[in-house]
Amino acid sequence: MIKLHDLYFKPFISAQEIDTAVQKMVDGIAEDLGDEVPVFIGILNGSFMLVSDFVKKYPKPCEVTFIKLASYEGVKSTEDIQRLIGLTQDLTGRTVVILEDIIDSGNTLEEVHRIFENENVKQLIIATLFYKPEAYNKDFKLHYVGMEIPNKFIVGYGLDYDGLGRDLPDVYQLKTTQHMTNIVLFGPPGAGKGTQANFLKEKYDLIHISTGDVFRFNIKNETALGMLAKSFMDKGELVPDQVTIDMLNKEVEKNAGANGFIFDGFPRTNAQAKALDELMEGKDSQIDAMVALEVDDEVLVGRLLKRGETSGRTDDADESIIRNRIKQYYTKTAILKDYYSDQNKYFGVDGVGSVEDITVRLSTVIDKL
Repeated sequence: MIKLHDLYFKPFISAQEIDTAVQKMVDGIAEDLGDEVPVFIGILNGSFMLVSDFVKKYPKPCEVTFIKLASYEGVKSTEDIQRLIGLTQDLTGRTVVILEDIIDSGNTLEEVHRIFENENVKQLIIATLFYKPEAYNKDFKLHYVGMEIPNKFIVGYGLDYDGLGRDLPDVYQLKTTQHMTNIVLFGPPGAGKGTQANFLKEKYDLIHISTGDVFRFNIKNETALGMLAKSFMDKGELVPDQVTIDMLNKEVEKNAGANGFIFDGFPRTNAQAKALDELMEGKDSQIDAMVALEVDDEVLVGRLLKRGETSGRTDDADESIIRNRIKQYYTKTAILKDYYSDQNKYFGVDGVGSVEDITVRLSTVIDKL
């Protein structure tokens, strides 16, 4: 992600994909025009990168010039088109190819046609790198289109947001959900994960989603997903990942305006991690970090045995069971550690010390996200 002024943008179209689209336009126009020497006209400011790359690829003689029009304020295309730099040469009898970076509403294109009404050109050809069919509301023919895109605001490759972003070689799309902090919180049994989750959700105004709590709520309230999950549990079978994801999705949807989420107890496998990534991508967001509390095994065993004196949980009272739970944790976490490390999103935090000290260490990681 990148931030321009007050808004966040996510990767959308790579430089390689853009290069391929430009080459497709070049090949089509060169073949159709044959040996004719066209005049390519770029619409400033947005088309400067496109025009530069286009004419470098064009295999035959050509001329190049620019006109400057302005129709954007912030992230919206306006009806008011300002002509800032006009034509300075006689184009009578010439084939003119307009090179546009993007066509959305068509308002700028309408002004282009108005400009050329009395120029007596042989033919006026419209070529655009990006085209938003959902936004286009004019009847002018588009002769060449590099690629069709959704009606989303984009920056990069000549396109800007209030002056920034034109220099980017890739294209980025505006995040409809602005910046959220989404954390996968992990820790072995007895690491104090629940305690820290409570502190962090208050400090950063995040929603704490505990998979165990979500399961218990759905089963207790006999929701459709809860009953489906229970049907597997009653047979001693693992609940399918999709059922769990559907439960988490509903929790996220219930808190659509949240500043972010702490996911506790999920994911536990690569498949689940990928499913969670897809869920967040569908919300126009992402997992920012996996934060794991790291505590020595002997400290964990001591903590859990101590907790077992008052918790009433049998699995906190048997040392062999405790050690097996810890072993299972490391087996599962090792896989996820690699998954998030590959994305530079894994952060191990020392989980030994006072509750306050551990919170400070976790906060140091989160503050840098």
